[in-house]
Amino acid sequence: MKNYHLLLLFTFLGVSIAQSQVNQNRKKLSATRTNTPPKIDGDLNDDAWKNVPVAKDFVQFRPDNGVAELADYKTEVKLVYDDNAVYISAKMLDPDPSKIPAEFTNRDNFGNSDFFMAMINPIDDGQNPVMFIVTASGVQIDSKVSNGNNEDYNWSAVWDSDFKITDFGWSVEMKIPYRALRFANNDVQSWGMNFHREARNINTRYTWNYIDNEVGRWTQYDGLIENFRNISPPTRLNLYPYASVITRTEGNHTVADWSVGMDVKYGLSENFTLDATLIPDFSQVGFDDVQLNLGPFEQQFTEQRQFFTEGTELFTKGRLFYSRRIGGFPTDQFDVGGNLRDDDDFVNGKKVNEEIVDYPGKVQMLNAIKISGRTKDGLGIGFFNAITEKTEATVERTEQTQVGTDVITTKNQYKVTTEPFANYNIMVLDKQFNQNSSITLINTNVTRDGRFRDANATGLLWHVEDKSSTYNIDGSFRATHISDDPTETTPGYSFDTSIGRQSGKWRWEIGYNFENKDFNPNDLGILFSNNEQTIYGFTGYRQLKPVGIFNNFGINWWYNVNFLHKSGVYTGTNTGVSFWSETRNRFNFGGNINFRTTSKDFFEPRQGSTSGIFFERPMRLNINHWGSTDYRKKLAIDYNWYYTFFKGIPKNSYGFRFGPRYRFNDQFSLNYSFRYNQVDNDLGYIDSNNGDIIFGERDRTTYENTVSGKYSFNTNSSLSLSFRHNWSKVPYKDQLFSLDTSNGQLVPTTFTGDYDRNFNSWNLDLNYFWQFAPGSQLIAFYRNSINPSATFAPADISFTDNINRLFDESMMHTFSLRLVYFIDYNDIKNVLF
Repeated sequence: MKNYHLLLLFTFLGVSIAQSQVNQNRKKLSATRTNTPPKIDGDLNDDAWKNVPVAKDFVQFRPDNGVAELADYKTEVKLVYDDNAVYISAKMLDPDPSKIPAEFTNRDNFGNSDFFMAMINPIDDGQNPVMFIVTASGVQIDSKVSNGNNEDYNWSAVWDSDFKITDFGWSVEMKIPYRALRFANNDVQSWGMNFHREARNINTRYTWNYIDNEVGRWTQYDGLIENFRNISPPTRLNLYPYASVITRTEGNHTVADWSVGMDVKYGLSENFTLDATLIPDFSQVGFDDVQLNLGPFEQQFTEQRQFFTEGTELFTKGRLFYSRRIGGFPTDQFDVGGNLRDDDDFVNGKKVNEEIVDYPGKVQMLNAIKISGRTKDGLGIGFFNAITEKTEATVERTEQTQVGTDVITTKNQYKVTTEPFANYNIMVLDKQFNQNSSITLINTNVTRDGRFRDANATGLLWHVEDKSSTYNIDGSFRATHISDDPTETTPGYSFDTSIGRQSGKWRWEIGYNFENKDFNPNDLGILFSNNEQTIYGFTGYRQLKPVGIFNNFGINWWYNVNFLHKSGVYTGTNTGVSFWSETRNRFNFGGNINFRTTSKDFFEPRQGSTSGIFFERPMRLNINHWGSTDYRKKLAIDYNWYYTFFKGIPKNSYGFRFGPRYRFNDQFSLNYSFRYNQVDNDLGYIDSNNGDIIFGERDRTTYENTVSGKYSFNTNSSLSLSFRHNWSKVPYKDQLFSLDTSNGQLVPTTFTGDYDRNFNSWNLDLNYFWQFAPGSQLIAFYRNSINPSATFAPADISFTDNINRLFDESMMHTFSLRLVYFIDYNDIKNVLF
């Protein structure tokens, strides 16, 4: 009943608030129906393009916002449609067509290329268009935009396009089938639409309808294409059956496996889509950038599985959904390793030893579905569900029984559940209004079979702007309920709200947030720390039009004043100034100066933030600078460096990154990056001993080498390389310390131990990709990797010695071949019926 009342409130808001006023002078064009659609070959001589209204008189989006297009770079766009698709052509003048940038890339990568983009919003809500892009080398790029600013390039549609470099410049033709769009089944329709043209050589983006880059979001500035008549949404049923084979070799042991499955996309209605993955296969996802983690919080990794990256914009609201939880590490609430027996001596003639011989590091996902869409009135509805299978560790039990002078040994194995059969569920209602605002209700739930914990999280979120998109109020209220026992539930909650000015040259924000001590969304979301409260804000100036040597620049001042939530103890203040800019020659650079007062860290001691035990961190000043040269040139360089000063202690922290990239030609490019970080005399938690909290002093050195490259045979076939080696060595000083729990200071202790660390993460991926038909792919994949936990070299060694020792470790070789075929139900229907 409460959800029903909230839905009524959302609907009331949607119909009672006027449309945004940022785009009052929108251009309009009448759509033209054709009986003979154009051939998609990049040639604009088809009869379908004759006597069709022209979208012209483009204006600059950047760098000089609002200035009319140059005469030598004029753009003309035409649009026609029939019962199956929308067809778009673009004629783009260029005074020297031989110099048009046209780098070959993989799909959804821009590279150094001119491009043309059609941004289409059939429901004309100013917030949720889709973008279809063709580069000057013919590469297709598509993206789904949500809330006016989140571009999802993982979203992929199947559509047709071609281009030609001509004596006047270049041209593009697109065929966008209705299956790739969501629109109402009305007799007469008008769609929001804008066209973009990027001219890299002159560093300029043009748009058909003017976009004011200081006010609102760019999706609010669509033009209007009127008079689409008598078109109907097709049956949207797309099937992606796949087959894959994989082999893994480590040492002399090789394991082979195969899999078949299918992804399904089905249009439940004109606005809602069901996505399902049946028997999912994630054997070809990229490697994680694993690092040595000495801190109190987990390392967060980016999602690389396509099902969880495409079309999930509704489910990620409120930071309650961290998809890596699904199919991640087992929960292991029974502390399998801690419950094993390891008798030192015979007791009553018997000695028992238990050892884990197989501990799966991942939970297998059985299937997942998601339903999402948005009504014509702006109500977004999302439902997500995933199921993971029961995961068990294998324990080998060795019993030795003493009979006289003889010892009889018996062995057997048994299973221990580390993650039960589990169900992950998300429901979302998201009401958008005013072309710039939204209110969201989201609920996530994890239900596990058996005696494992269940979890529920709910969030009410709001982002409300005035009609001119000048001011906004932003915030959320979130609550969690954790149940380790069916009869007991632990409630937690958090709150955040802010008000700010977001348009014009001067902007600002002030806000407040907290999480209480029991707020915990981590069964399906991610939160590093709770029991905190912060007063925060920023003020900034930005110049988005060219001035002097700059295309644009900005400066911001920010601050955080931090307290514990439960006790209200002041923990410290952070503040800083940042600068960013781009010159007319496309050199991007900036920097930060960040300051932190003496602070109380309640998390480093690993005793819980409510224990009252903290480690006092010294006053700190950090300076950093970054830069990036012009990517239009064959050689470009990214770099950054930092230095951190600490008051009153001999600690030093500094580092740099140097990343050259070279484009040999439009088909072949290589990127290299070297990163070095050094922290001298760092102090951190290492152990607990009889109630004492032990800290150590250490020097931390990190080297990271990464290489990526690609060779494109054509726009549908490419070979790519990704390599990363991360090495961290951490030798500890002999003197260890005990934390004084009364004041957060460290005092010397006689406790000793060997805590030196040497960590290596080595991965090399080689991929061959071939799109042999629209939406259909063949991917060959090879990975060479070394498990980080398998490297035991000492910490006080050179880089060369470390590499030699690393190669002595066991390497994992993985090879897989995956075939995916795209099937459109409408094509089958046309053939069979």
